[in-house]
Amino acid sequence: MTEEFSGLKAIVTGGASGIGAAVASHIVARGGSVAVLDLAPENVAPPITALKCDVSDDAAVRAAVSEAADTLGGIDIVVNNAGIGAQGTVETNDDAEWHRVFDINVIGMVRVSRAALPYLRQSDHASIVNTCSIAATAGLPERALYGASKGAVLSLTLNMAADHLREGIRVNCVNPGTADTPWIGRLLAKAADPAAERAALEARQPHGRLVAPDEVAAAIAYLAGPLAGSTSGTSLAVDGGMQGLRLRPESD
Repeated sequence: MTEEFSGLKAIVTGGASGIGAAVASHIVARGGSVAVLDLAPENVAPPITALKCDVSDDAAVRAAVSEAADTLGGIDIVVNNAGIGAQGTVETNDDAEWHRVFDINVIGMVRVSRAALPYLRQSDHASIVNTCSIAATAGLPERALYGASKGAVLSLTLNMAADHLREGIRVNCVNPGTADTPWIGRLLAKAADPAAERAALEARQPHGRLVAPDEVAAAIAYLAGPLAGSTSGTSLAVDGGMQGLRLRPESD
């Protein structure tokens, strides 16, 4: 494993499980230092620093980011990964749920980025990577609220990239397909036929399976790291071809 993150300090929100945990592991394995900001810090093991943080609470975010910077000795990389899922059409969820999902999935990224900017401006290698979704670029059934929030993340990424490029801060996002994460596990557990539902989710991705968290983490690590020094304002799809490929059905 290369040491491309040697000397770099990263914060990863939602880093106690799933994609966020895989990102934290990737960065540490490549020589970086990581602080995870999560509602369940007890699930994080050393050498990763674990801090309890609710991204919907601005005071908690500012305190956690400040503590992370003090502990790590600065912040070079922000991975905005914390988020929640949502199901249904525009009729399904009430106003309170729309506000809740946007507050976490979109404004949560704003709060963390805003708190981290003073530290990023002091870095010689400053990078923000937002976890977006295939739902931002493809219309999916029963994902109106979730897709709208991730569409906002995609637009936010582009505009942040424009705002901060001349400060030496790169901003990109990764668009995973349906990933094999704890949230998908809970979704499948609620299905009338979990095996059939999993098969359907796998079949809608051209490569025929769920995306592995490590695959998404590798893409995030690339965008966050020095090798992507000329990349900003980019969305990288990690979706088995779901966004752009239209394969013909296989013949028997």
